[in-house]
Amino acid sequence: MTAETSQTLDRGLRVLKLLADTDHGLTVTELSNKLGVNRTVVYRLLATLEQHALVRRDLGGRARVGLGVLRLGRQVHPLVREAALPALRSLAEDIGATAHLTLVDGTEALAVAVVEPTWTDYHVAYRAGFRHPLDRGAAGRAILAARAQPLGDPGYTLTHGELEAGASGAAAPLLGVTGVEGSVGVVMLADAVPERVGPRVVDAAREVAEALR
Repeated sequence: MTAETSQTLDRGLRVLKLLADTDHGLTVTELSNKLGVNRTVVYRLLATLEQHALVRRDLGGRARVGLGVLRLGRQVHPLVREAALPALRSLAEDIGATAHLTLVDGTEALAVAVVEPTWTDYHVAYRAGFRHPLDRGAAGRAILAARAQPLGDPGYTLTHGELEAGASGAAAPLLGVTGVEGSVGVVMLADAVPERVGPRVVDAAREVAEALR
């Protein structure tokens, strides 16, 4: 902690990070132990964060991330999109297919950035803002594969005809990016995805992940 920083703000942000890393919430005592501060300080931090809807406490007293975080999260999409565009452009031009960055939004997959190739005669029209269930399409399935292997690398996922008749997709999850759950992929008009596309998509997902760290 330097003279230019706020100890209280630092502790509040640490509370949010700790709560974001757990699915079952944390008690005041657990937060006190993890932060190395007394319970009175934790109570004050939680009360302040609750006023801004960034934290909520259940009937058992366990603190969890509040819905106010979602409002902040909506502003993250433009930043993520900007960071991903160079890798998506390279992927689209290299493969000759529409490249996309997809993030989890609730129970759905949401395309937040799309880049179409400039040199092909035709390609799939895939637009930013397009939503689909996580269990349909390569983008969503790649995210689910990463969830199923939290400590491993699931590689890439291939699909055909799940979102659009005659279209095939390949996608790889973003790995190692705290607070961001998503995938990078391509969609093309083909009966099958060429062999080189899968590894190329994995490389692009790694580039995007590095840009976001």
